[in-house]
Amino acid sequence: MGCSPRGLWPALLALVLAVRLRASGAQQSATVANPVPGANPDLLPHFLVEPEDVYIVKNKPVTLTCKASPATQIYFKCNGEWVHQGDHITEHSTEKGSGLPMMEVRINISRQQVEKVFGLEEYWCQCVAWSSSGTTKSQKAYVRIAYLRKNFEQEPLAKEVSLEQGIVLPCRPPEGIPPAEVEWLRNEDLVDPSLDPNVYVTREHSLVVRQARLADTANYTCVAKNLVARRRSSSAAVTVYVNGGWSTWTEWSACSATCGRGWQKRSRSCTNPAPLNGGSFCEGQSGQKTACATLCPVDGGWTEWSKWSACALDCTRWRSRECSEPPPRNGGEECEGADLDTRNCTSDLCIHTASGPEDVALYVGLIAVAVCLVLLLLVLILVYCRKKEGLDSDVADSSILTSGFQPVSIKPTKADNSHLLTIQPDLSTTTTTYQGTLCPRQESSGPKFQLTNGHLLSPLGSGRHTLHHSSPASEAEDFVARLSTQNYFRSLPRGASNMAYGTFNFLGGRLMIPNTGISLLIPPDAIPRGKIYEIYLTLHKQEDVRLPLAGCQTLLSPIISCGPPGVLLTRPVILSMDHCGEPSPENWSLRLKKQSCEGTWEDVLHLGEESPAHLYYCQLEARACHVFTEQLGRFALVGEALSSAAAKRLKLLLFAPTACTSLEYTIRVYCLHDTHDALKEVIQLEKQMGGQLIEEPRVLHFKDSYHNLRLSIHDVPSSLWKSKLLVSYQEIPFYHIWNGGAQQFLHCTFTLERFSPSTTDLACKIWIWQVEGDGQSFNVNFNINKDTRFAELLAPDNEGGVPALVGPSAFKIPFLIRQKIISSLDPPCGRGADWRTLAQKLHLDSHLGFFASKASPTAMILNLWEARHFPHGNLSQLAAAVADLGKQDTALFMVSEAEC
Repeated sequence: MGCSPRGLWPALLALVLAVRLRASGAQQSATVANPVPGANPDLLPHFLVEPEDVYIVKNKPVTLTCKASPATQIYFKCNGEWVHQGDHITEHSTEKGSGLPMMEVRINISRQQVEKVFGLEEYWCQCVAWSSSGTTKSQKAYVRIAYLRKNFEQEPLAKEVSLEQGIVLPCRPPEGIPPAEVEWLRNEDLVDPSLDPNVYVTREHSLVVRQARLADTANYTCVAKNLVARRRSSSAAVTVYVNGGWSTWTEWSACSATCGRGWQKRSRSCTNPAPLNGGSFCEGQSGQKTACATLCPVDGGWTEWSKWSACALDCTRWRSRECSEPPPRNGGEECEGADLDTRNCTSDLCIHTASGPEDVALYVGLIAVAVCLVLLLLVLILVYCRKKEGLDSDVADSSILTSGFQPVSIKPTKADNSHLLTIQPDLSTTTTTYQGTLCPRQESSGPKFQLTNGHLLSPLGSGRHTLHHSSPASEAEDFVARLSTQNYFRSLPRGASNMAYGTFNFLGGRLMIPNTGISLLIPPDAIPRGKIYEIYLTLHKQEDVRLPLAGCQTLLSPIISCGPPGVLLTRPVILSMDHCGEPSPENWSLRLKKQSCEGTWEDVLHLGEESPAHLYYCQLEARACHVFTEQLGRFALVGEALSSAAAKRLKLLLFAPTACTSLEYTIRVYCLHDTHDALKEVIQLEKQMGGQLIEEPRVLHFKDSYHNLRLSIHDVPSSLWKSKLLVSYQEIPFYHIWNGGAQQFLHCTFTLERFSPSTTDLACKIWIWQVEGDGQSFNVNFNINKDTRFAELLAPDNEGGVPALVGPSAFKIPFLIRQKIISSLDPPCGRGADWRTLAQKLHLDSHLGFFASKASPTAMILNLWEARHFPHGNLSQLAAAVADLGKQDTALFMVSEAEC
């Protein structure tokens, strides 16, 4: 078979090129030159146009083009196979300027050609150009069949989100070649992130709205498109809703009753904001109702007429009556008519006779005899009383009411109201029993006087006031011994340091356990008149009293007894004690527990759910609580955690020996409830052990997270000291702190050893922390032999001097001023200057319902003020609150001798 040399040459060159390509195994996509040895490399072909990647859309063929210079031949090779010469479309030309031959070749690729290799490898083509100096290969061009599937891999879903919440709408477009581009439509309008900074599209094609707005409520559609088709996802309806919010409360309405008990109402509306687009309605009540009490006016009534007097020299006799059955009060009407009735006693036939000298002498003698008899009788009575009471042990003194009170000006000025209630009681008077009357009642009403005109309670008349003094230690032992004979009192502490007692009557008083924050206030008239009670107040150690705790409950206060139980009280007493909780309604459920006579503990009050008619009421503060109760007994405050954010305060103390004679030195770390009674117990223990405080105490908030408390020591100078701790930290289990009832405090010991007895300076760090919770760090740096700079931090506070105070000396507010404030503020006032305003000024307006349920709301407010501020209360604060009520008129603070 014959063949022309011209047609054989390209075939030979192609064969040589194929052998070289297969020998090298190269699958190159870039231009590659293969020069002939000894040829001019400048005359190698270079491509002016190279084939590029293309897509076959539906059944339309695509064209690949190559153009090279200088070139004598150009052929395409697809997937390693030479394209038939007849499939090439060739154009020859000459390059301008150089005159070198230039050649352009094109081929068409159909869908069927690509589909033959579909699934095995990608379809690619490459052209090869020849010249006299060698060959050059172009880059590879890939030919792909374009398509876009119909179904999205992930479509956006409908959402309901609250206002300002973030929105994420995912979208994974259908599979396709080339990959589909994604755009978003909002109600068929294109979403352009460049125009709205609140919106952006992620690399995964998800649409993100940073903060939802009401305008973002719409139907969202994900659109995917490429060369072949345009696909739309299902529309996702996004609804931005607004939850309702309460408006502020309206003012309380007027009391529904003008006399006696009634109701007050206030309301709020769910309009701040109003619910929108299906948002939830406000939770809670739109109205509140509370009890109110308006004192009824009482009109005055006359007493019976007195007996007629003897006939006077002017032939008249008289009789009188008083407007006191009842006296007018609360705005009631005065008695109508005259209080004195005078009549002629001789029917106008009175004869005036002159008395002679003999009659005058007789009258004078009779008067002198009567005066002598009265004086003798008084002397006999005085001698009898002294023999009966024993002057060697009793002290007749009126200072129970008058000692310590200084004259005071009642009318306040705008510049300073602090002097309004500056009458201070003498707290040094130790009393246990009061006998006698306050002041004899005068038959005739004397003129009224201002408090500034003399001593507050100087007109005491001849009343006797006896104070019995005795040894507190011996009397405490006798008192506990008496109580211990009864079954209920066998768990009372035997030591006098955790106990206070006293004998009280209607004047009231106060019991305190020093340096514990525990006190019992007995207001005036809480004990019925004519009754005398011997009352005690005790602090129990937790190991002596078993208080069962369940679930997440924990003890937040000391366990306190006051008694004896069962005594009749006409007004609530106030029991004050510390607690170690961080009170917040969303984290805690707080309950007051009381032990019955049978020994079982009962929940008598759920704080936050008190009702005015309840037997118990509680004023909860950040560190203390004040319990109103009309029944004495054993009490404790217990908290139940509602979330892991509930926390109780732990006080952290570092103690060490005051003197060190050996090489070993110990640091004791105490973790105790942040209450005064727990601190007092640790101080007493360390005094017995000879310890000293070496750092300022810290407070740690221990949460109900079931995580333990860890303690570690660091940065001990290795050249002087070494730690004998074999582990990296010590650990106190969570339940020992949260549910442990054996003791109020726990402690760990770090033992250090010094290398030389001359080493006295110690510097280190002690870390105390709850795992995944709060922590504290102590930087210890002191001299172990002579450093006592923290000793004054633990000096006991002087809480009134004595455990028992009886009568007016137990109160900051003088008795008569207290009575005047009560009588003035209890009646309702149209200008609002009554007990409600006083409660508001003292920040007690959350208890208005409770105060209103009592016979004297003002007395309850003053009692609570006394319980909260004794003995360091500032009377000027109360004075300013009273002065601001606008009732500074002189009648408010006027007293008469008859009112003594």
